Amino acid sequence: MKTSNIKHVPAWAAVAALGLLSACSTVDVSSGPGFSAADGLAVLPIANYTETPEAGQRARAIAQSILYQKGFTGLQQYPQDETTDLLMASGADRMQQQALEWARNAGARYALTGSVQEWRYKVGLDGEPVVGLTLNLIDVSSATVVWSASGSRSGWSRSSLAGVGQTLIKEMLDPLSVK
Repeated sequence: MKTSNIKHVPAWAAVAALGLLSACSTVDVSSGPGFSAADGLAVLPIANYTETPEAGQRARAIAQSILYQKGFTGLQQYPQDETTDLLMASGADRMQQQALEWARNAGARYALTGSVQEWRYKVGLDGEPVVGLTLNLIDVSSATVVWSASGSRSGWSRSSLAGVGQTLIKEMLDPLSVK
């Protein structure tokens, strides 16, 4: 019978290896307010501070889909045209005030908005997808932020940018739920 000279791998080394194999992610999220089915939620434009066209619209579409899946079935979407993404970069504060006014008139209690800081593939041989964004939930009547999340995530070279964005946004929106 032949014996092996392979030694057992220490537990810390196995944990470190698993950490290296997973995608890098950083997320900071505050606790969310409790929602009832009667609370109206408006999804407002997400500012695009990247060089990637329509990154804000992409993040908003993913966030809206995830919120609907979490039980926010009465979502209201701010009417947005093709130029909104361009306007967001230069006049985000003015656009947000207009969007909040629209949400008030639409009867929403809360509004989700935010900004995209990164939405691209890294330059280099591997071309990993990277996403960085913030999300804010605003009480429409007082215009105060009642919940906030910021996060960044990178994937592997075979990951899609939309997939990395979806994973990050889902993780960020996890504390929000309908009671």
